[in-house]
Amino acid sequence: MKFKLFLLIATFFFAKPAAEEAVFWGQNGHRVTGEIAENHLKKRAKKKIDKLLKGQSLAFVSTYADEIKSDRAFSKYYPWHYVNMDLDQSYSEASKNPKGDLVTGINKCIEVLKDGESSFEDKSFHLKMLVHFVGDLHQPMHIGQKEDKGGNSVKVQWFGKGTNLHAVWDTKMIEYWNMSYLELAESAQDLSKKQIKAIEAGTLVDWVDEIHEVTRKVYKSVEVGENLRYKYSYEHFDTVREQLQRGGIRLAKILNDIFA
Repeated sequence: MKFKLFLLIATFFFAKPAAEEAVFWGQNGHRVTGEIAENHLKKRAKKKIDKLLKGQSLAFVSTYADEIKSDRAFSKYYPWHYVNMDLDQSYSEASKNPKGDLVTGINKCIEVLKDGESSFEDKSFHLKMLVHFVGDLHQPMHIGQKEDKGGNSVKVQWFGKGTNLHAVWDTKMIEYWNMSYLELAESAQDLSKKQIKAIEAGTLVDWVDEIHEVTRKVYKSVEVGENLRYKYSYEHFDTVREQLQRGGIRLAKILNDIFA
């Protein structure tokens, strides 16, 4: 009961106005990925993670990296939420942000968590950041074009109200479905062990390039100013759900590799 009350309060304080640019999976999206990851953790990894998070769930901490954005002391982590790539580029071909990007951020978190000399506080902090960054990675518009800020400058309408392409994929379709993060996680596709292994396969850079293929399709799915409605959600929400599930499975894979 206390946990649900906290989530309700957090949603009130951290929700952004519709006109404001969105730069992350919505809160529910991140929680879905965290919940799915939790269900794929090995016992040994779960025990160590519980200790670092002091009993808090992966879903609970999944929004932490966004909540600290208002504190300038954490401003150096902001570029770690995304990767800028032209649509015809692979990650290896793209110009790199000297301040880092999603790949930099995820790798740094893994490095700290694997380092036996890291303090409890550093490990706890970077674990929370890792949960969020892996979620961000699987939102296709986080691997978008620099000139339009990952679709934030691609103005469209959602049921007649002004928004942008990034926000549609971050929050609008998820909100439209009107399900809690637990319901979305529980209704994820049933996958065989073979299918899960296929999702887990590859490197972090392989995952970036794979998700960038989805990014290309997202950019082609709209025209500037288009009023997106029922049909758009019908055609693309399955992709949103798939990305949330893939993010959860891959987050668990990373965490199991670190802690198991």
